[in-house]
Amino acid sequence: MLVIIKDDYQAVSKEAAQLVANRLLTKPNLVLGLATGSTPIGLYQELIRRCRQDGLDLTKITSFNLDEYVGVPPDHPHSYHRFMREQLFDHMNLDPRHVHIPNGMAMDIEAHCEWYEEQIQRAGGVDLQVLGVGANGHIAFNEPGSSLGSRTRVKTLSHKTREDNARFFASMDEVPRYAITMGIGTIMEARELLMLVTGESKAAALRDAVEGPLTAMVPASMIQMHRKAYVIVDRAAASLLQGEHSASISEASLTRRRL
Repeated sequence: MLVIIKDDYQAVSKEAAQLVANRLLTKPNLVLGLATGSTPIGLYQELIRRCRQDGLDLTKITSFNLDEYVGVPPDHPHSYHRFMREQLFDHMNLDPRHVHIPNGMAMDIEAHCEWYEEQIQRAGGVDLQVLGVGANGHIAFNEPGSSLGSRTRVKTLSHKTREDNARFFASMDEVPRYAITMGIGTIMEARELLMLVTGESKAAALRDAVEGPLTAMVPASMIQMHRKAYVIVDRAAASLLQGEHSASISEASLTRRRL
């Protein structure tokens, strides 16, 4: 695991985009795992800019999103289908057949989760999985206490997660109580992990994830077990870290240095 501390959110987004761009140079048909939420928006904006200005090509990728609310249709203003279209997919010529987001409206949710796992395997597995971290240490919608070997399934959202997401809805009553999410076991099978963490509100979660004990009560702590994980954070999020981490690092060094 390599923890990279950058000055601010913009610098985090640019560093993450550089890593993604470098992976695309070596594998244009990259299988890319994507995340939603406010943290990866800067990454997506930087990728769009590079596509328009620098000729970066994302048209050959296959993508798999981490999660989606149960009972929320794809065109709902706060669905993750809608989020991904507005933040990334509508701005580039991606093949819709190669875009995968869990369907929260599936008639048979369990069968759909099994199908989603099968699609990941048919694509050859995820090459690079983008992650955020919740204030309670969750990754995707794997809440504290989730099985460390879990696969794609339905999870009940914690009160804390629903509170954090309430800002996107008219009232707390409208916030979904369930979501389909990739499991921790699924996430850990990605060849590389790219976790982005920004802001003082995530400082405790980041500390517990990268310096705390491995525990199901902090699902993000499992990133410590991955053989090729990059954690790119801003100084505000890193404010509670005790160890010595890379304050500045070039992408060329990412393949050589480990924490």
